[in-house]
Formats: sequence, C-alpha cells, structure tokens
Amino acid sequence: MIKIVDVINVLESWAPTMLQESYDNAGLLTGDRTARCTGVLCCLDVTEAVLDEALQKGCNLVVAHHPLIFGGIKRLSGGSALERTIIKAIKQDLAIYAIHTNLDNVISGVNGKIASLLQLRHCRVLLPKEAALKKLITYVPLLQTESVRQALFEAGAGHIGGYSECSFSVEGEGTFTAGPGTQPFAGKQGQRHHEKENRLEVIFPSYLQAALLEALRKSHPYEEVAYDLVPLVNAHQELGSGLVGELAEPVEETLFLQQLARTFGAGQLRHSALLGKPVKRVALCGGSGSFLISKALSAGADIFITADLKYHDFFQADGRLVLADIGHFESEQFTIELLADYLAEKFLNFAVLKTSISTNPVNYLWHK
Repeated sequence: MIKIVDVINVLESWAPTMLQESYDNAGLLTGDRTARCTGVLCCLDVTEAVLDEALQKGCNLVVAHHPLIFGGIKRLSGGSALERTIIKAIKQDLAIYAIHTNLDNVISGVNGKIASLLQLRHCRVLLPKEAALKKLITYVPLLQTESVRQALFEAGAGHIGGYSECSFSVEGEGTFTAGPGTQPFAGKQGQRHHEKENRLEVIFPSYLQAALLEALRKSHPYEEVAYDLVPLVNAHQELGSGLVGELAEPVEETLFLQQLARTFGAGQLRHSALLGKPVKRVALCGGSGSFLISKALSAGADIFITADLKYHDFFQADGRLVLADIGHFESEQFTIELLADYLAEKFLNFAVLKTSISTNPVNYLWHK
C-alpha cells in the first residue's frame, strides 16, 4: 500500500523543501500524510475544476507547482475562488502538495525541463545558491576509514560538480580516556588511549545533514563519534535560479523566436530589440525571472527567456542581449509532464496522471 507520505518522500528527495525561497510555501498544504494514496494528479495550479477532476479520476493527492495557500488567509467563508478551493479539498479529504521554488532551484527541475525542450547543452545554474553546502570533518581509526567513507558517500556526500566520491583524509593520532560506564572500541576505562586515526573530510548539501549524521553514527566504530560541521560560503553549482546553456548550432534570432513561440504555445511573445546576430548561448528562468537579467548578461547570453517582464525591465537588455517574455503559464506548463514522468518512474503500476485542464488565467485577443 502506497501512502501519501511515500509520494512526498520521493518528491522531497528530488527537491527538498529546504531549498524553497523564504517567501514560498511548498510542502503538504492540506490532507493527512499518513493516509493511503489512491492516485496522484499533477497540475500547475490548483483550482476547483482540478479538484473535481481528481475526484472523478479517483486521485486523493494533487501535486501542484504553485502553492494554493501562498499568503495569509484570514477566513474560509467561501467568498473567493481560493477559499472555495480550500474548503472543497478539506471536505473531500483531498491532499494538496506544492513543489514550487524548491523545484525551481534544482538543476533537473523546472528550468532543466525547459532547457531539454530547447535542446540546450552544457547547462549550468545561472545564479548558484550560496550557503547551501557544509563540510563534515570526522576522525576514524585507520582500518575503519574506508567503510565510514563509503557510508558517507552513499548518504549523498562528496559531490563536486561532475565528480562524485570526493573526500580528503590525513593520518594523525587521537587520544581519549574512557570514563565509567563506557564501552570503548579501543583502550581501557580510566586509561588514556592513543589511536592512529584518519581525519576524514567530505562536503555535502546542507539539506542532507540529518541523513549524513545518521550514516556516520551507524558506520563509525566509536561509541562517541567526534565530528565538526562547518558551513561553507561556496556556491552550490547544481542548486539555484535559472540556467544557461548552448545550442548545438547558432540560430538566426527571428527564427529562434518563432521556434520558441511554437514550442511553448505562446499566445503572445514579447521581446526587446533584436540585435541582428545569431542565438547560440541561451539563458532561461521559468516563471518570473526579471531578477536574473543581470546574471544573464554576465553569462554572455544572446537571449534570456522568462516571463512577467515589466515595461522598464526591457531597458535592461541594453543592446547586449534579447529579452523574451513567453508568459508565466507558457514557461512552466511542462512542469506537469516533468512531475508526472518523475513519479510514474518511481511508482510503477500506480495511477500518476496529468491534469487535462488548462489553468492559464491569461487570454489573448488577436486583431489586425
């Protein structure tokens, strides 16, 4: 039997809620995490119609990109669409889970999906997340060093860019005196013991701290494990906002914009002045990405694709790159497919569905 918490655990192993921005509200918003999961419906936005669809299809868990509950709610009287949706979820015992900026901040998340649709190569994070790394330092007897090192690697430590199993060790000597009631791995109670040890160091994403310490304690031979946790200011190169990558071949900019509009079904594509040069390096950010314009410029991008650009934002292009606004829904619509594919891969022979309802609140009037 699959429980709602099992689905949550899989999602949070991919995009931990710890990675969400301070203003966000990702996580389980309604429902009982211990309840049996009858099916999952993936969507971009939670509306009354989406909840009706979930009920009709027998899904009691809705996984959405945008949080239904975002700001403060002072009443639930049914006076707005938001209130009615929350009331319906509670009355129908539907669980709603939001995976928002935490999914934006992992390289295989929302922006990674956009990059794959554009067939970008050599992608890297546009604004890497700082203070997202820590270093673990521990001291292990020589013969047990490799088993402890392996346990830490299996818990997720030791990744630097494209390299894994990265660590550092140096040999030294540790001392300790075992007190009354202890059961020392080496030495005797009441006597100072000298032990040849390795100082072992690994780095890890901060959100893995609990898992890493559990692996350390289980694998380490000592009754009392000595360790240091050191916060690092190094940026995590696979966590953060936006992406920048390269096209296999340069594309004429008008042609690229036309292809972009077709790929994302953009009812209206707004852009800054064209520069008359091919597009090769592409920066992007799903949703509202105006805060990354300067980073796209610094990265040498030929074009920056995002949404929700304001009038004055377009001046920041400064004749150095093309800014392209494809629309908020349009930029993030494939997140539904991303979520459904990920969960279907993890839960075989289980109902993981994509909503058939377009929740785009923006409509376009075409005229000549």
